[in-house]
Amino acid sequence: MRGVAEQDGDTAGTTAKETIEMDATNPGDDVSEDVYDVAIIGYGPVGATAANLLGASGVRVAVLEREPSPYGRARAISTDEEVLRIWQGVGLAERLKADMLGDRPIDFVDAGGHSFLSLAPEPRGNGHPTQMFIYQPAVEQVLRAGVGRYPNVTVMLRHECVGHEELPGGVRLLVRGPDGVGTVRARYVIASDGGSSPTRTRLGIGFEGRTYEDRWLVVDTKVRRPWPDIDRLRFHCNPRRPAVDCPTPLGHHRWEFPVLPGDDEDELVRQAAVLRLLGEQGVTAEHVEVARAVVYSHHVRLAERWRAGRVFLAGDAAHVMPPWIGEGMASGVRDVANLSWKLAEVLRGTLPETVLDSYEAERKPHVRRVTAWAVRFGQLVIERRPFAAALRDPVLRAVMRVPLLGSWLRAGRWFPDPRYRRGFFSGGRRGMRLARADCVGWLLPQPWVADAENVHVRLDDALPEGWVVLRRTGTATGAWADAGVPVLDVLPGGSGTRPDAIVDVEGTLLRWMAAHRCDVVVLRPDRFVYGSARASGALVPPPFPGRVTTRAADIRERTTAWESSRSGRRGSDRVSRL
Repeated sequence: MRGVAEQDGDTAGTTAKETIEMDATNPGDDVSEDVYDVAIIGYGPVGATAANLLGASGVRVAVLEREPSPYGRARAISTDEEVLRIWQGVGLAERLKADMLGDRPIDFVDAGGHSFLSLAPEPRGNGHPTQMFIYQPAVEQVLRAGVGRYPNVTVMLRHECVGHEELPGGVRLLVRGPDGVGTVRARYVIASDGGSSPTRTRLGIGFEGRTYEDRWLVVDTKVRRPWPDIDRLRFHCNPRRPAVDCPTPLGHHRWEFPVLPGDDEDELVRQAAVLRLLGEQGVTAEHVEVARAVVYSHHVRLAERWRAGRVFLAGDAAHVMPPWIGEGMASGVRDVANLSWKLAEVLRGTLPETVLDSYEAERKPHVRRVTAWAVRFGQLVIERRPFAAALRDPVLRAVMRVPLLGSWLRAGRWFPDPRYRRGFFSGGRRGMRLARADCVGWLLPQPWVADAENVHVRLDDALPEGWVVLRRTGTATGAWADAGVPVLDVLPGGSGTRPDAIVDVEGTLLRWMAAHRCDVVVLRPDRFVYGSARASGALVPPPFPGRVTTRAADIRERTTAWESSRSGRRGSDRVSRL
């Protein structure tokens, strides 16, 4: 069972340790006695998610964040069921959902306010609502409160990483804090320090793509009095001036407008100009209080590589996309969910370091596909040519009436599947070839199941942490059981429970396995299918020698050994002045 319990958010903003030893007079020396397994640069939702995941794994983590508190302006406005499943894995999903808005209608409307495209994404089997609207500052507070549960995570607020040097077996970070400059050492680094990532810049990694010419005014408001259609996301596709009208929880509402030629940006963010734009949408000062207004640009960019030695880019540091399908933050959370368990397994000595190369191999193609869809939907919204808009509206209305095509579009089946076609899976040298079996590389659905105590829970909460084998029949599991990997039978609904089985209450898992022609599946710690077999076939052997372990002590022993190997050379080590 999951060892991390849900926690209320009344301790939001609390953290673990928030100090670091510094020696401002000699910034090149290794002044801190602490050596961390992983240093995380940046403490937004992506960095905070990584800190929770690694903290739960027993990894010793240092978080470096320049700012003293979460950024007060809402940026991301939604998340999806897969991300909620990731947060479920660290025991925070239910608390986070308490501050979110459930599924809301999504409409693309013409200049007259009439819908020409409506979306109602169907569930994708992850056990949570398909889409949830968020207020990002509240999300960050809960994630940070979650990090406070882990004594193995040290959070250093008001500490900025200003340089780094890779050492044999680790990385030394140059850190500027309130008391001066010092160093922190870690075996690996996750840089989740935003789209303008100083880490990416220092590494000389290109950020390929483009920035849109049009800039957008983002207006966050507090609702005073509701108005019609307040509870739906609407893209106003008016070629004269498009607009985005988005519900957000906790009494907030978001509006976005393009900055048109001739607009004065300094004037546009003033109260009078904002209320004028809102008035064109039928919303007045009686309905909302303007909390803040800021102008920003849309980008489509992808880092040319996501790994440089022991440093990994994640979230906006690795990729940025326009906001039209609300997947920017979600993609970053998927990044660290993919990377964190691999780092823990490598630190533990269970897997070789080459496994870390699969992070980019798996995530980058998926991000490309998601970004492409964000761009496509954005083109519908930002179309400024009246003749093109006049053609767009009736064409899409007609498309929505075509039975198969309309339902495919409306249900969101166009969204990229949670499947990795290349990466760390069975089949091929290092698992880097296209997965051969039908279900290999897929994220396993998460239905409700009955556990050994006959309690109905979501699947992930019924499974042991780490690697797991699930089988429909008494299929042989080869060396997996010998390696200490738990093997559970999937029983049909109505079956009696037992310690080595789960009951598939609604038959979802059994149908999925039958559809994908597999009788036994090996699940990675992130619940993607590593390998599979039919009842008559042989299951691939484990990718690790000996018995698998989840003991944090194994990580500590390896890090202590590295620290000891460095101790004799500390006097001669220096960090380059950067």
